[in-house]
Parts: sequence; C-alpha cells; structure tokens
Amino acid sequence: MEFFKVGTKIDFMAQRKWAAAFSIVIVLVSIVSLFINKLNLGLDFTGGTQVVVHYEQPADLTAIRQQLNHAGFGQPVVQAYGTTRDVLIRLAPHTGLSQQSLKDKLLYALPGAQLQQLDYIGPQVGKTLVTNGLLAILISLLVTMAYIAFRFEMRFAVSAAVALIHDPILILGIFSLFHLEFDLISLAAVLTIIGYSLNDTIVVYDRVRENFRRVRKGTVTDIMNLSINQTLSRTIMTSGLTLLVVVALLIFGGEMLRNFSLALIIGIVIGTYSSIYVAGSLAIALGLDRSHLLPPSKREVDSLP
Repeated sequence: MEFFKVGTKIDFMAQRKWAAAFSIVIVLVSIVSLFINKLNLGLDFTGGTQVVVHYEQPADLTAIRQQLNHAGFGQPVVQAYGTTRDVLIRLAPHTGLSQQSLKDKLLYALPGAQLQQLDYIGPQVGKTLVTNGLLAILISLLVTMAYIAFRFEMRFAVSAAVALIHDPILILGIFSLFHLEFDLISLAAVLTIIGYSLNDTIVVYDRVRENFRRVRKGTVTDIMNLSINQTLSRTIMTSGLTLLVVVALLIFGGEMLRNFSLALIIGIVIGTYSSIYVAGSLAIALGLDRSHLLPPSKREVDSLP
C-alpha cells in the first residue's frame, strides 16, 4: 500500500539550508528555556511523600484530587493502585509537619479513607533518578552510533546521533517553556522517541545504500532525495497511524498519561522531520560520497577508466 503515488519526486534537499536554520533556532530556544525556566520536575525526581489509602467503595480519583487541593496539598499525583478501592497518592515535600500531623491532615482531607502506607522519598533518590535517566540517554546514543558506524558508515553515525540529540532537546524545551511536569513516565516517552526516530532514520539510510549500489548515475543529493521519496509513504503511514493512537491516548488516557502522550506526539512529529532534514542533510554536509558505501570490489571497478 502506498500513501503517495509511485515515482514521487519531491526535492527535500533543496530546503536543507532553511531546515538547518530552523533546527538551529528551535534548538537554541529550547536550550535557553531549559537554562532559564528549568524543567518542572515531578515527585519522581524531587522527592516527597507516597501514600496508599483504601476505600470501602470504588474511589473517585478526580474527587480525591480536588479534596487534596482544597486541603493545601498542591499538585497531588493520584492513581489507582491495583484495585478500584486502593489509591496511590504522591505529594510534594511538606516541611514543618511531623509524620503524625501529615497523617491527620490527610485523613481529615479524605473522609472515608483508610491509611494503609505512608513513605517518604528523599531528594537524594530524585537526584539518582535524574542521573540514571541522563546516563540511559547517553548510553543509548553511544551504542546507536557504534551500531550505525559498523552497519553503515561513520558519517551516517554522526548524522544519526545529532538527529537523536535534536529530538529530545526539543521535547525537553517544550516541557520547560510551558512548565509541564516532567516525571519518569515523560522520561520513558523521550527514550521511546529516540528509538522511534532511529527506526525512521535507519530505513532511509538503508535505502540510500541500496540506491548508491543500484543507481549508477546521479549526485549524492539526487540519491538522498530518491531514497527519501521511496520511503515517504512508509514514513507517513507509520507516523500517522502511531500519531492517531497517541492522540487517542492523550484524550482518553486520563491525567496520568497526559504528559507521556504529549511527549510522544511532539517526538513523533519532530522525529519524522529530523529523519529527513537533519539526518539526511547532515550526512551530505559531512561529505558523504558513493565510494563510502560501496563494497571494496565495486570501488575498484568504479575507479577504472
């Protein structure tokens, strides 16, 4: 099945300078926003209090959030915990309150609730999660570069790595700019997007290599355009269908999955763009040539007069 008719000849590389300028601007805006506004880190990273309560009847999570807000517990995270009668609540750190005072305040704010468990998560745990999250992203980028360099060519590896760095920076920048809460679920979305964007990039790179070996005439720019056009239907259909599912998740998934879905939506759009204009354009800018992807025997034949 083809979304576009066979033989599409869109000159993507003709806009690569404008695309490069656009990418540089939005990356710089994202970095500036991260320095000025910082990330609005969730309780997973900042620490706080985790509470498990039990109700005799199925719990209304929306009503519980409202009750906690009225009682002065700002931005509580409320979710079902195993059953509809058990609720997990995460609260920001409350200084000046003893553990018993906090219990009394919670039970007063939540009539009918039975306190099952109360744990304090220190900020040191949050710092460890931040460090581990950044380390996970760094390791994934390095392993990805090593794989692409081995499977394709070093210029492709560098281009793909820049494209993969480009995508999470923009996601974090948007979260910072609009003060959206960034928690472990959002971090999972960022890591998902790195894999999703890489998949699109590898598909284009694989077609570029095939076309270098199959098409004897044409410049590097022509081959890159041809490869992107040949994979365009697959890219649009895959991204479009995934986007439909994630939009449905954003609308119907509830508050807990809202930021996760939003990060995925941003990442899918940006990842599709970067696999074409960042990864492909940068490979050309780094001096990609037909000889870099041909087997040694083919290079010798092509070099003969």
